[in-house]
Amino acid sequence: MQRDWNEELQSCREFPHGNPQERILRGRALYKVTCDFVDAAVKGAVGVINRCIPPINPTDPECFHMYVHNNIFFSFAVDSDYEDISKDHKPDCQNGSSRSTKVSSPDVITKPDANHGKSAEVVDSKSEEAQLADSEQATYASANNDLKGTKAYQEADVSGLHNLAMAIVDYRGHRVVAQSIIPGILQGDKSDSLLYGSVDNGKKISWNETFHSKVVEAAKQLHLKEHVVLDGSGNPIKLAATVECKGIVGSDDRHYILDLMRVTPRDSNYIGQEHRFCVLRPELIASFVEVESIKQSLKQKVPDAPVASTSDAKATSVEGDDKSEESSVHTHEENDNSSSEILFNPNVFTEYKLAGSAEEIAADEELVKRAGTYLVDIVIPKFVQDLCSLDISPMDGQTLTDALHLHGINIRYLGKIAGMVKHLPHLWDLFSTEIIVRSAKHVIKDILRQSLDHDIAPAIAHFLNCFVGKVLGASTKSSLSNAQSKTLKGHENSQTQKSTKGPKLSHAAVSRKSLSTYSHLTSDGIWFSIKEFAKSKYQFEVPDEARLSAKRVAVLRNLCRKVGITIAARKYDMDASSPFEASDMLNLQPVVKHSVPTCTDAKNLMEAGKVRMAEGTLNEAYALFSEAFSLLQQITGPMHKDAANCCR
Repeated sequence: MQRDWNEELQSCREFPHGNPQERILRGRALYKVTCDFVDAAVKGAVGVINRCIPPINPTDPECFHMYVHNNIFFSFAVDSDYEDISKDHKPDCQNGSSRSTKVSSPDVITKPDANHGKSAEVVDSKSEEAQLADSEQATYASANNDLKGTKAYQEADVSGLHNLAMAIVDYRGHRVVAQSIIPGILQGDKSDSLLYGSVDNGKKISWNETFHSKVVEAAKQLHLKEHVVLDGSGNPIKLAATVECKGIVGSDDRHYILDLMRVTPRDSNYIGQEHRFCVLRPELIASFVEVESIKQSLKQKVPDAPVASTSDAKATSVEGDDKSEESSVHTHEENDNSSSEILFNPNVFTEYKLAGSAEEIAADEELVKRAGTYLVDIVIPKFVQDLCSLDISPMDGQTLTDALHLHGINIRYLGKIAGMVKHLPHLWDLFSTEIIVRSAKHVIKDILRQSLDHDIAPAIAHFLNCFVGKVLGASTKSSLSNAQSKTLKGHENSQTQKSTKGPKLSHAAVSRKSLSTYSHLTSDGIWFSIKEFAKSKYQFEVPDEARLSAKRVAVLRNLCRKVGITIAARKYDMDASSPFEASDMLNLQPVVKHSVPTCTDAKNLMEAGKVRMAEGTLNEAYALFSEAFSLLQQITGPMHKDAANCCR
């Protein structure tokens, strides 16, 4: 019997939570239902990628197929730029079919193709493959941002405002987004169900007073500003969220909010259409708001104080950052009134038209710029200082990622931080290795995406031999597969110029040809792709000696965890030219990102316990950690990483 995931989830969220015991019962029910949903979503996504589940729109191109299985909606994470190249896109209310902000793209002429449905001839100097590579990166970013936005609204926990259970599954180079289904969204007329936001990139913006009041309540907790935008006809619309978000009423009369790609404002250090999904992390926004509120309270207490110099202001900000990291729950409550006045307009630095005076728009943009400056000038140097003083001691790629996110630093700043710790060999090795592994992950995903079922193990083994060993070939650059060249925009442009002299192949012919090209990959070609990707994504120049550092078990383990590869546990000769065989590849597991809720009460107790431990009051810290562990045992059970952290 199939479970109604949405009804179970929303019913659990409607449980009373006025006292601690009610919150424990509600948290336990939410955790159980969400974990069961993630398990079902992983199984369904694997079935979708393995083509065991039929699509609900089989006449569309394969990359636009959508699936419903076990009351879960599955869709490939496809960006609107990709859709513009392949076919005319028809937006839909259901999340996933219009996943990202649509931007201007080159003119496209579509014509039928016997083997591949529709192929696109792009009338532009930029090649189609290069645009697909850009679109793929934007797709990954938009899906990640959507998941972060869903988590943010879950934590806001506004009564009457619902969101969907969501999971992102990466498997065999594909990214599948799994969501619970809004009741009635797949049947009947969907035009009347949209109450809030836009499905056509701001040309027509829907608005509902009841829905808006709920979004405003959530926006206060997310530090978002109620502002006015103009639709395509020039009509002013008051919003408290991004234009592309969608508020939908289901057949169960519940209000759902979807497409939450930009819950936080854009990163002012990455402005431009190519960086349209570069947004600030929620942790950074919370830290910035708290530091600014402390500054405001100090100014109110000392109104006649002289204006501080730039260096003094930075020092004050660093002190404020320390206080924000070590503040207790009581300090946070005291600053709620002042911090509520620091609100961000999420639609600044976008293509949407903002209403209001020029001064107001300039003030909103200046606030976002200050947050970006705070990240680069205060947070990152403080993070590097903590690394050097061993206050933060990441041991591998996962702990490094967790530490960066905890401080509100995006992964795209890895290259910048690596340049700041170049004088410390152990930190330089940690950061450079993480950049190399993340770049290699994208290269191998391109290979897996175009490999047949029976070629998965040989393709992985050959890639690892190229990555770790020394696989030679006649020509380095010419032996790059279509999958690799699609990853690199600059390299693809050069390849396109070379191929203009020869006959033009259709997209389907190129795809068929690239299915077996993994065997022609070379070590030099793989590392060329990795270096180019690291330079493009992280602004990092991979040193030549990095190939020697890749011959380590720790690097291999990091890469396997990120891609989901299971290899045989034996001693490999890393100095051999081909240390791996196809028989060593035991399995390929899906890698999952999910929206399983966290226990807020236990989290606050753990943070307070860390503060007490830093102050040296060990008895109070022990009592707080014990209470947090007791809560986690009742909600998540003892087999949970937060429960383990309480027992350290």
